[in-house]
Amino acid sequence: MSPSTTDVVVTGLGATTPLGGDVASTWDALLAGRSGVSRITDEWVQEFPAQLVARLAADPAEQIDRVRARRLDRSQQVAVIAAEQAWAESGAADAGVAPERIAVVFGTGIGGALTLLGQDDVLEQKGPKRVSPFTIPMLMPNGPAAAVGLSIGAKGGVHAPVSACASGAEAIRWGLDLLRLDRADIVLVGGAEACIHPLPMAGFAAMRAMSTRNDEPERASRPFDKGRDGFVLGEGAAALVLERADSAAARGARVHARLAGAAGTADGYDLVAPHPEGEGAGRAITAALRDAGLSPTDVGHVNAHATSTPVGDTAEAAAIRSSLGDHVLVSATKSQTGHLLGAAGALEAVFTILALREQIVPATANLDDPDDDAAVQALDIVRHEPRRATLSAAVNDSFGFGGHNIALVFTTS
Repeated sequence: MSPSTTDVVVTGLGATTPLGGDVASTWDALLAGRSGVSRITDEWVQEFPAQLVARLAADPAEQIDRVRARRLDRSQQVAVIAAEQAWAESGAADAGVAPERIAVVFGTGIGGALTLLGQDDVLEQKGPKRVSPFTIPMLMPNGPAAAVGLSIGAKGGVHAPVSACASGAEAIRWGLDLLRLDRADIVLVGGAEACIHPLPMAGFAAMRAMSTRNDEPERASRPFDKGRDGFVLGEGAAALVLERADSAAARGARVHARLAGAAGTADGYDLVAPHPEGEGAGRAITAALRDAGLSPTDVGHVNAHATSTPVGDTAEAAAIRSSLGDHVLVSATKSQTGHLLGAAGALEAVFTILALREQIVPATANLDDPDDDAAVQALDIVRHEPRRATLSAAVNDSFGFGGHNIALVFTTS
């Protein structure tokens, strides 16, 4: 079977997010319109213009044993939790697959920032002898992927794409390639991030990338709205188990959706600003459709990257419109979860799969007054309430600083 005709399916899902400690609770909260955003009350934040975050609903240190928790950065903790959920649900551990044919691809945008910054404080205050011997394994960007690989005993390769906010989606695309090229039989993919700390927040605030709607935390993230003023920093992880359709069928695995296609492009425009007309993003969506053997009219839903930044949302709207048309139902779920950076693409892939599986499109919260931009006005952005729909194919797109653009296409069969 050639790579282009290899059917790859999703047999396991896992997540820990600002909306819930697993996939079911997160999805229920999303459809119910609940927000994971809150205001920080710590003394250190008083001078910060942006004081909002989307913290985890469940403390990861309480979900894994104490010894392991102490040796893992928070980004690694959430990666392991989400991965173990997906792995258990998939039943892959009982599939009889040799460890040498099991791979992991788990992305992160920043990695062990909390460890790096925390141990720097230890160094400055207490000296080098008090720095933890686990510092390097805990801060390295491939730490989440390595921790996941050790957790499931993967020996077929452990990979860690770092593509800023496209990292989680990049991991899913990479996993698809590994299966199509017959370099693995099962691949656990996903993304993780946990960097709620004064320094990252100050850095993003200095860029004017974060919302300063401090008095209305739940209404702060406003994708596509005229009043949007930036994203809310979130944390969490999401994971998917991918395998070839014939193997999944042979072992009677439950299939959530088919990963029909994927593609990536680069803007070649600016380090942090997107191309104003979404040129690279549109090319990624078009290429992913071509990879999936679908046309724009086949796609009924898009889970948009839509971070709630003034320039990012209009550029993405232009990309969606140019590549897919005006008929698709668009959701911007960061309006409730905040922006999970390197985990965002993986979590939103889970939402895209669930929308297909359940035939319901989540609403975009806080979209009261859509932007006057022509592309935003033309799109059918679902708001106020989730919408029932007949869906056979959906797109999840993710973008990152550096001009990274990733598009994933999922189908019901």
